[in-house]
Amino acid sequence: MHRENVLTPADLIWPLFVTEGQGVEEPIASLPGVSRWSVDGIVERAREAADLGIPCLALFPNTQRERRSDDGKEALNPDNLMCRALRAVRDALGDRVGLLTDVALDPYTSHGQDGLVDANGYVLNDETVEVLVGQSLNQAAAGADIIAPSDMMDGRIGAIRDALEDEGHANIQIMSYAAKYASAFYGPFRDAVGSRGLLKGDKKTYQMDPANSEEALREVELDLAEGADSVMVKPGLPYLDIVRRVKETFEVPVFAYQVSGEYAMIEASAAVGAGDRDALVLETLMAFKRAGCSGVLTYHAAHAARLLNG
Repeated sequence: MHRENVLTPADLIWPLFVTEGQGVEEPIASLPGVSRWSVDGIVERAREAADLGIPCLALFPNTQRERRSDDGKEALNPDNLMCRALRAVRDALGDRVGLLTDVALDPYTSHGQDGLVDANGYVLNDETVEVLVGQSLNQAAAGADIIAPSDMMDGRIGAIRDALEDEGHANIQIMSYAAKYASAFYGPFRDAVGSRGLLKGDKKTYQMDPANSEEALREVELDLAEGADSVMVKPGLPYLDIVRRVKETFEVPVFAYQVSGEYAMIEASAAVGAGDRDALVLETLMAFKRAGCSGVLTYHAAHAARLLNG
């Protein structure tokens, strides 16, 4: 009777990795229990999510090396992996499940950075924003419900919002990765999208310093002013203080991404008997709700939904 927070499948967003082929499932060694799926497999996962009561999928492409380039032009291809997956899910399920798409160039660049780079390897903010706008419109035309820029370029939310309005996509939401930290917890994700070993340098010139919290509030304020409908904090558990500060300061929908490294730690703990997997999953997800999250992106989404559905 006195429980202050409740966790349901409707609080979950399920990240899924798309790969080429037909009937393909590629287990990811550093993410035990997570696989890359060909488009037909993504459709089946989408049907599973809808049946479990999970309202939204977050899609990430594993772009083939030969399709990667310095300028990330595959992001603008209307028949790229992301767009094909979007259309296939929409055709099969209609509006039964929402579709959130990642906007950043790291799945498409040969150098692994989230944006275009100059001769010295420095990421070019304004030139990158132009490509991100085209990428967003490409995904919107293919059926995305929520555009989620994860690149951390300055000014991209306003540019994307203006472009969506101009092209007749006024109802598509923007969930901004507003406070994305330069974290050590992203390693397995880079395996999943095929960028491990490609990254030249690091991302500290545009992702946030883990030591900073006031900066997170400034970043969130800017993105909201530019038209973001909701904001995200990434990673999750190490940054619950940021979630709480953002929620209390702005009173807007705040999401967190329980990233690949967090997932892998839970799986590793359960594998050696250091904790009960089901209990660890539900307790960590409840921590996000308690901190103020409207929802959580988690690779445990389907498993958690089955536990919650009893």
